[in-house]
Amino acid sequence: MVELMFPLLLLLLPFLLYVAAPQIRKMLSSGVCTSTVQLPGKVVVVTGANTGIGKETAKELAQRGARVYLACRDVEKGELVAKEIQTTTGNQQVLVRKLDLSDTKSIRAFAKGFLAEEKHLHVLINNAGVMMCPYSKTADGFEMHIGVNHLGSGVTTYSVHPGTVQSELVRHSSFMRWMWWLFSFFIKTPQQGAQTSLHCALTEGLEILSGNHFSDCHVAWVSAQARNETIARRLWDVSCDLLGLPID
Repeated sequence: MVELMFPLLLLLLPFLLYVAAPQIRKMLSSGVCTSTVQLPGKVVVVTGANTGIGKETAKELAQRGARVYLACRDVEKGELVAKEIQTTTGNQQVLVRKLDLSDTKSIRAFAKGFLAEEKHLHVLINNAGVMMCPYSKTADGFEMHIGVNHLGSGVTTYSVHPGTVQSELVRHSSFMRWMWWLFSFFIKTPQQGAQTSLHCALTEGLEILSGNHFSDCHVAWVSAQARNETIARRLWDVSCDLLGLPID
């Protein structure tokens, strides 16, 4: 009898995991943004907002009444997402603007255009990034990962880790796409992955925690090197030098 049960359990395991997947994801994504803040009259920019976490973040902020700029490299895809968000939320103030973080000319053009349109920016979410790309360089000659993820995005107020999320970030790696598929039962959805960014953008009273690293909507531990102000200052100075910016 026992010998028959083992093969049966193996056959049932995928089905049981499928049924249990929502609860498994819920347990692994403990952080949820609980803020009820509404954003009428507020202006928001979300980079990389045409897919994944960025899209879900933009949708939630639009739902709360903000005027949301989707800053995307692929404008055509961004326009499709903007229409989807407008339809879903009823907020027509969802706009798309070209932004390629691998090209400082594009970044400056985006900033110039934005300043011509808006007097204020209330929320900036630097969501766009790349991972495991084949070796390549940005338009300015920087290695792609540091050029886009660090130099292109600039310095943010908060650093957040969304967790392991089902997104297009692993599109450059066949191995990682296979791993994501294999462990899909345990990986957060983009909506769950957006919670920490939303928490930092919306929760009142976080100003005193500026500069901290957040994970699952809580302040998270970082290494001693990451807390070292001398190293941080040197990184700032080197980054400004690479971009040709004045060092304050």
